[in-house]
Amino acid sequence: MVAAAGLRAAAITACYVFSYRAVAFSAPSARRGRSLPTTMSTRPSTASLRPSGTLFAKRQQSLVSTESDLEESQLSSAPRLIDAESGADDATAVEEEPTMQNDDAESDSDSNPLLKKIFLGIDPTPDILAIATIYFVEGALGLARLAQTFLLKDDLHLGPAEMSATMGVLALPWTIKPLYGFLSDGFPILGYRRRSYLVLAGVIGFLSYSSLAYGLGQGSVSEGMALTITVVSLLLSSASIALADVVADGIVVQKTRDAATNGDDPAIAGGLQSLCWGSAAIGGLISAYFSGSLLETMSPREVFGIASVLPLAVGGMSLLIDEDRIQKPKTNGALATNGSNGDILEEEDAISSIQKQMSSLWNALRQPNIYKPIAFIFFWQATPTSDGAMLYFMTNDIGFGPEFLGRVRLVTAASSLLGVWLYNKYLRRVPIKDVLLWTSLVSVPLGLTQLLLISHYNRELGIPDGAFVFGDDVVLSILGEMAFLPTLVLAARLCPPGVEAVLFATLMSIYNGASTVGTEVGAALTKVLGVTESNFDNLALLTIICNISSLVPLAFIGWLDGVGDESQEEMEATETNGKS
Repeated sequence: MVAAAGLRAAAITACYVFSYRAVAFSAPSARRGRSLPTTMSTRPSTASLRPSGTLFAKRQQSLVSTESDLEESQLSSAPRLIDAESGADDATAVEEEPTMQNDDAESDSDSNPLLKKIFLGIDPTPDILAIATIYFVEGALGLARLAQTFLLKDDLHLGPAEMSATMGVLALPWTIKPLYGFLSDGFPILGYRRRSYLVLAGVIGFLSYSSLAYGLGQGSVSEGMALTITVVSLLLSSASIALADVVADGIVVQKTRDAATNGDDPAIAGGLQSLCWGSAAIGGLISAYFSGSLLETMSPREVFGIASVLPLAVGGMSLLIDEDRIQKPKTNGALATNGSNGDILEEEDAISSIQKQMSSLWNALRQPNIYKPIAFIFFWQATPTSDGAMLYFMTNDIGFGPEFLGRVRLVTAASSLLGVWLYNKYLRRVPIKDVLLWTSLVSVPLGLTQLLLISHYNRELGIPDGAFVFGDDVVLSILGEMAFLPTLVLAARLCPPGVEAVLFATLMSIYNGASTVGTEVGAALTKVLGVTESNFDNLALLTIICNISSLVPLAFIGWLDGVGDESQEEMEATETNGKS
């Protein structure tokens, strides 16, 4: 039941990230040569919303946990030992208090069934409201996606190749997600592993967006230095979202595990994750249209000014999260001779734990049945894309404005929901390898329909440019979602017991890194073919190369033999039988 709930949560995450387009989770082959550059976002967008970002991402983390889950019991053992010194009576009191609180919460929720229904069966405590708000803000930060694109395009005068290369760089923070998990788990700030890092992410996000809003360095420095300052600010904003994403995932995993440990209804665990990622999806859908419409009445920097408030909400609401402060272990004279104080001992334990995780991760990655599917996913995702060049074509040649692009983002984000439904309705019983094979094959002719738009032949067929773009993006979004979801299931299946969390996080980082490679290769091809903001003579050739190249990884689809021969439904049945 929990596994199935996790897969439902992953589906919600996938559609959110697809619209966010963090590099973190991007639907590969179906996106080659898309009309609207989903790579033009920071989550890691070019995320992947997250990239999508993302994302990543999100998200199968409910099934395999996160980096935070591995060390939870070890890193929180110190405060438990200290609490134990107060005696059995105190322990009994601690056990009774939550029971009373749960009874109160249950009575409150019973008195307001509508509120409980809205929150998917979860009591809307301040803790839950804070977590839902954090995920909502992650999605709502898509408000600045098009502002980022037009800032680089119009204010800093980047061409298609430079734009694509820059967007690939901005996705880098999403390729080191395991590092954020190691840091938050092993090195708490002021005694907190969750609150402190969320506050830090909020502050970094606010400062980076504010620097973009107020044009830090503009007018007083050279154009090259202004570009450097802008890229650094965008990198920090991308890193802040990635950090908050990892920490928030850890909180959800911990609460899901606590619900299972306490014997709560398994549906509550799935409801919690669906609530969180549903909040992110709502934020992403709301921001999709306004990301374009606001640019019709204000400058990109003014949009960044509005968006700068959102990270502060993450930091502020994180203070409502219920988290016990980690107490430093007490030391006596004998222990002091082995180390200067308890801090050193605690730090050594954290470092030793991380080293053990890294060793286990390396041993897992050395297994052929793991590294071969990973290599296939990397090559499958790393094929080049012409998204950056298509953006310039649509704005400079066809004349689409920000408001229209915002509407396209909204429609494609919503159509991704249909892709999720179609996959769960018709493809759950199809072997994963077959799904990836046929979606890749079908995506090529669909992607090549871009040639009609580039040549303006669609007008001779009586199809307006706007209608063509909407129809094309809807179809490719649905197909991309149907191709993306199996990769999440496959990634989860690759994780052996004992290293599920860190290996899954590593797989998602590899996935993000592959998207970055594809973006950079696409940028290089754009440069070589001479496609600029005013010269689109070779855009058709670029589109053909990007689409045809997506077939190359299929030569290695045999690397999925075994793990990819099962369908999602068969994998769930195997897992259920194994537990029973």
